[in-house]
Amino acid sequence: MAKGKHYYIRKLHRYLGLILGVQFLFWTLGGLYFSWNNIDEVHGDQLRKEKRFLPANLNLVSPQVALQELKKTATVDSIKAIQLIEILGVPTYQMSYFTKTEDVKKGLGLSGAHGGGHAGGGSKTRLANAETGQLRSALGKDEAVQLAQYNVVEPALVGKVEYLTEVGSHHEYREKPLPAWAITFKQPSCTVYISAEYGTFQAIRHNQWRVFDFLWMLHTMDFQGRDNFGNLLLKVFSVLGLVTVLSGFALYFVSSPTFRKKRRTGS
Repeated sequence: MAKGKHYYIRKLHRYLGLILGVQFLFWTLGGLYFSWNNIDEVHGDQLRKEKRFLPANLNLVSPQVALQELKKTATVDSIKAIQLIEILGVPTYQMSYFTKTEDVKKGLGLSGAHGGGHAGGGSKTRLANAETGQLRSALGKDEAVQLAQYNVVEPALVGKVEYLTEVGSHHEYREKPLPAWAITFKQPSCTVYISAEYGTFQAIRHNQWRVFDFLWMLHTMDFQGRDNFGNLLLKVFSVLGLVTVLSGFALYFVSSPTFRKKRRTGS
């Protein structure tokens, strides 16, 4: 006896369901976790102190003064940005600039994870006291710990401090400026990342964020960097998922006694 269409559709639907079932489960679990968690808490906002701002009555020198000091020690091709930030109560100019190609060739180029956005060379960042214009060094261990404690709710009990010069594609501090200080607190339970050269608080990571990040990787199916929605694996599974759903509808219609009866009667 020849096998009907519903037999082959059922086989297709069954095997596609078996292959895609695990990934569908991951998508569902991820969706549940994402929807039932407050994204601000995932970001660790509840572990941070309220942001403070510099007073308006500051006595600052012109950024040009700091820029002139910078030019004494570096060949500046062009300015990317100059920002006024605070480092432990001290107003500070954060100067991001591009070096010339010849400096990059001499090894004076990229100093962080986010380099090179300019045809002439690599991006660098230096800090300068905004009250005097004098350049200052990158953050050391003690300053980084103080800055982390300055931003985290009490009690801020430090457990471990690490200096990071490189991280992998799955590291929780991926795609952020390096070198950086990683300060892990016993209480509250979290890790704070401070950029040494930017002089700023970059990220806070805790268990709720780590679970979110892991489920996000399963959701996007980007097992390299986690954030690429255009990866081939996700595209293939998305198409197969659509085929599975359509085969389910087709199976219903070809297997339904009502529709089979109508086909036989021609109405």
